[in-house]
Amino acid sequence: MKANILKALGMMSGTSADGVDIALIETDGERITAFGPAETFAYDDRTRTAIRAAMAEAADLPATPAIPGDLAEISALVADRHRAAVDAFLGKHGIARSGIDILGFHGQTLRHWPERQLTWQVGDAETLASVTEIDVVADFRRADVLAGGQGAPFAPLYHAALLRSEAAAIHQPAAWPVAVLNLGGVGNVTWVNGPEELLAFDTGPGNALVDDWVREHGAGHFDDGGRIAAKGRVHEPLVEFWMANDFFRVKPPKSLDRDDFRNSRPTDLGLEDGAATLTAFTAASVAEARRHMLDEPKAWYVCGGGRHNPTLMTMLKERLGVTVLPVEALGWRGDSLEAEAFAFLAVRSLRGLPLSLPTTTGVPEPLTGGRIVRAKHGAAVV
Repeated sequence: MKANILKALGMMSGTSADGVDIALIETDGERITAFGPAETFAYDDRTRTAIRAAMAEAADLPATPAIPGDLAEISALVADRHRAAVDAFLGKHGIARSGIDILGFHGQTLRHWPERQLTWQVGDAETLASVTEIDVVADFRRADVLAGGQGAPFAPLYHAALLRSEAAAIHQPAAWPVAVLNLGGVGNVTWVNGPEELLAFDTGPGNALVDDWVREHGAGHFDDGGRIAAKGRVHEPLVEFWMANDFFRVKPPKSLDRDDFRNSRPTDLGLEDGAATLTAFTAASVAEARRHMLDEPKAWYVCGGGRHNPTLMTMLKERLGVTVLPVEALGWRGDSLEAEAFAFLAVRSLRGLPLSLPTTTGVPEPLTGGRIVRAKHGAAVV
């Protein structure tokens, strides 16, 4: 293997709490030289329910930088589900543990409150390193938040690295700027204008509000394929009312907790109209994000679960008025992009390279981070 190129396994469990995404890449933390397999391992109903209950519990706990002991049980559960995902992944693809150099473990976000220098990603990294026998990098966001950053979004440096390595057409001046839009529980965007110019921030709600609305109505865990919203009517006055929230006028850097817009609820609407209106709210918040960009993107490339929702994608095209495509149009793997990002960031952490920038999270200067946990002796290296 070439010097400094490591085989890194990244894992991500997003705020939708639907499962563990896991992906293997080879990288030196600056270039991605090869892509290995990628998988998603869905949570069972018990795990999904336990995580959502922990999110609700975390919202009522005192705001402290350290994760309270009350959450130890969910931390152990999250680590065990990730251990199971690693075991299944390696077994399915015939990969030896010794063939993995580092494991990027994001953990499960339960609370994100950067104004209080607080971000909680639970998951017992020491146990995970011990049982997998692989060194782990965890706690990616903590150093950023403690330094005064927003602690999110954290994938922009990976997006930029991918764009720099893409086909020549994306490098032509006429093609820039472009936006990479991630629609998970929360929406976030990476604006890239050529090889060097980078801006990133959270745009507003992603899928969380619609997921919760559908679940509360007993219609499933999410709006599969946007079918429910497609049958409804958008109530534009309600969308405009929600868009009056001060968050949308605040200049980046800025980030959100999954539940920051939990009061944006279409209480007087039925299932279908409510889903349509909440979906339109997500699209409107993305369109509003353009006010913070130096130049409007010529194309938007969408990753995260939202790109599987044709109703949402259509609304985005209507409100943005330019090309809107899933990231697969660039040859990327949309379902594993965040897992790949934390594999990439794990290697950057090992090398002491920045994980965040003033233009991505608002830290005063480019900042490294992550906590390294060695498998052999279980010791954490900060």
